[in-house]
Amino acid sequence: MTKLLEENVSTLKGIGEKAREQLTRLGIETIEDLLMTFPYRHEDFTLKDIAETPHNERVTVEGKVESEPTVLFLGNKRSRLQLKLLVGPHLIKAVFFNQHYLKGRLSLGDTVTITGKWDRGRQTINGNKLTMGPQSEQANFEPVYSLKSVMHQNTFRRFMRNALDYVGETIEEPLPPEILKAYQLPTMREALEMLHFPQNAGQMKQARRRFVYEELLLFQLKMQAMKKNRKESEKGTIIQYDLEKLKAFIASLPFELTNAQKRVVNELCAELKSEVRMNRLLQGDVGSGKTVVAAIGLYAAITAGFQGAMMAPTEILAEQHAGALAEWLEPFDVSVAFLSGSTKGKSRKQLLERLVAGEIDLLIGTHALIQPDVVFKNLGFVITDEQHRFGVEQRRVLREKGIDPDVLFMTATPIPRTLAITAFGEMDVSILDELPAGRKEIETHWLKEDALQPVLQKMSSELVKGRQAYVICPLIEESDKLDVQNAVDVYNQLTVYYQGKFKVGLMHGRLHSDEKEEIMRAFSEGEIDVLVSTTVVEVGVNVPNATFMLIYDATRFGLSQLHQLRGRVGRGAEQSYCVLLADPKTEEGKERMHSMTETNDGFVLAEKDLELRGAGDFFGKKQSGMPEFKMADLIHDYRALDTARKDAERFLALDAFWTSEQFRVLRERLEASGVLGTERMD
Repeated sequence: MTKLLEENVSTLKGIGEKAREQLTRLGIETIEDLLMTFPYRHEDFTLKDIAETPHNERVTVEGKVESEPTVLFLGNKRSRLQLKLLVGPHLIKAVFFNQHYLKGRLSLGDTVTITGKWDRGRQTINGNKLTMGPQSEQANFEPVYSLKSVMHQNTFRRFMRNALDYVGETIEEPLPPEILKAYQLPTMREALEMLHFPQNAGQMKQARRRFVYEELLLFQLKMQAMKKNRKESEKGTIIQYDLEKLKAFIASLPFELTNAQKRVVNELCAELKSEVRMNRLLQGDVGSGKTVVAAIGLYAAITAGFQGAMMAPTEILAEQHAGALAEWLEPFDVSVAFLSGSTKGKSRKQLLERLVAGEIDLLIGTHALIQPDVVFKNLGFVITDEQHRFGVEQRRVLREKGIDPDVLFMTATPIPRTLAITAFGEMDVSILDELPAGRKEIETHWLKEDALQPVLQKMSSELVKGRQAYVICPLIEESDKLDVQNAVDVYNQLTVYYQGKFKVGLMHGRLHSDEKEEIMRAFSEGEIDVLVSTTVVEVGVNVPNATFMLIYDATRFGLSQLHQLRGRVGRGAEQSYCVLLADPKTEEGKERMHSMTETNDGFVLAEKDLELRGAGDFFGKKQSGMPEFKMADLIHDYRALDTARKDAERFLALDAFWTSEQFRVLRERLEASGVLGTERMD
């Protein structure tokens, strides 16, 4: 950073004590702070043809004053100034409210430029800005800054102009020449001029491209440096698994692995054998086969003499994992055990004794796994399912039950690659983006809410075949504020509708965890035919006999949530159905419903959800790991994000990055962020 940029803003012409205090209130202390305060939009004063301008649209026109301005005072210090203006061949009216002082500046025959809202019917422009002279003498674009009513926009623009003139060409360039040339980016000095005082729309676009890339590159340098640091400082355990045994296990599975599963298995196996501790996120859409991949990784570790652990958020989900893994692994002399809060007394004591003695190869369970008395003999591989359901501390405690074990986090929530490489940038990310062969796509239909009767008839036809159904509602009980279906009412209605024919159950978030577990167990075992529930239905719960889902008020859910709910059906060999009841009032709502009927691909829907709702809604307002950028937008700038990630990886691997002058400014910024530690990462 140049010395001039470090100077206090009071150095600049026109900034006295009052202005300095105002700028301080805006968080601006130095000249660099001022220059790096970016406008959040630009006012466009480009001339438009009023004959082509729609009613009520903002427009800028240039014309000649054709009548003496008249002022009408309306009381309460309000006024209305009116004049006639000749704009090309059109004689129109111009009206200004509460700007009667303009009358003294205007004369017949003057050329003026006016910006305001165009009333097409009355042929009137309701002006909010008037400048004397033709538009050619004005700037087409004016930056608008977030000044919180502390300072006038024109005053701030004047200070910005003074700052740019003061520093001149002394601003250091952070980006290496090869990048500026390859991506045709303006220099830092040029980009600041283009952003704060653009001559045309093209300059604003060029400046934005440059600052977006620079922000994302620095962010990715930090993330990649953290990952590199972790891999160099956190040495893992080398797991020399038995390849022949592993091949035999995979060959024994009753299905062929998908290409995506083979790819991820290879990634896991390579990492198990390396001395770098695995820290990997496995994303897989509903039904993509994450559990099989986990089983292969766990068995690989077990063949090398290590123990494995798998933690799931609920008892029923953990039990399902334990059942599947035991079925696959026990024929290969793997001892599989299950531990939950329900495991008590003598059976718990015996299990823990066998675990510490190394007689149990694989322990699967809930939060019970992280209790202090759960001690492993030689834990080498840890898997956390639905990792977002556990806190950082819980995941850490499980990891520390081994000595540098490899760690795999799994999630069935499809996260767009755009966000995965950002929010989880310190992890390696594996994606299962392919469903097993032969799985039937869920038929999804969107119907208006007055079509309930034929929907119930279709659901009944599935129940008659011995199948089961989910009915999802957005609320538990009736709300005075929201006109939406609630689970209690729907449960009561369906209980009457199916009385004597089918058993209806009710589940929602206010039930005790034991009650929820019992209801899900009854549904899993076929004791309940129709389960009415809020969105508390657990991700990952496997009821292959459920073939029908009805979702009330579907517009109240995001696309990703609808997809997760839909994933509760379609888990068996039979054709499954999902019906969305909705009367969307907005185009966005209609688009969401259409998207659900057009694809079963969770990653496609996640990208669409991100586009429609934004990252904040996707992850929650305060999602840890989601950075805030001045200029970059993770949704629209995903290509730049990917480019920046690849460049960051390449730069960090170059010797020149750590020694060359062309990388000095980037290097200094990275070192200032504190992610490198005390030593350089050679």
